[in-house]
This record gives sequence, C-alpha cells and structure tokens, in this order.
Amino acid sequence: MNYLDRVTFDPEQCGGRPCIRGMRIRVKDVLEMLASGASEAQILEDFPDLEVADIRACLQYAAAQASHAVLQAA
Repeated sequence: MNYLDRVTFDPEQCGGRPCIRGMRIRVKDVLEMLASGASEAQILEDFPDLEVADIRACLQYAAAQASHAVLQAA
C-alpha cells in the first residue's frame, strides 16, 4: 500500500497538516495514540470513520518522514 493514497494535505484544513483521506483526523493524532499504547481496535472505536489501512498509512508516513538523508560536516 502507498500511504500517499490515504494521507492528504489541504492548506484549508488543519493548517495544512497531514490528515487521513481528507477528513479532519490528523496523522499526528493517530500516531500519538499508537505511541501512548492504544490498540488499533481502540483507535477505530474512537474514530469510526477510520479503517485499519488508515492506521497503517500513518505508520508508513511516519517511517518515510524519518528516512531522510543525514548531512555530515566535512
């Protein structure tokens, strides 16, 4: 799955922060819930419009953001 299919950016919504499928559910909110120990089932209960693939897309997005080149001083 390609996370870009589910992660959207809209400058008119949530300050342009990444959201899920055009909804006002920010990727950050899902990631914070996962980091605090929430299960996928708990997240889906709190956000009934989400799908399991949306949660996985959040993780893929976060992984892609962490995978950037590191510049070293010469």
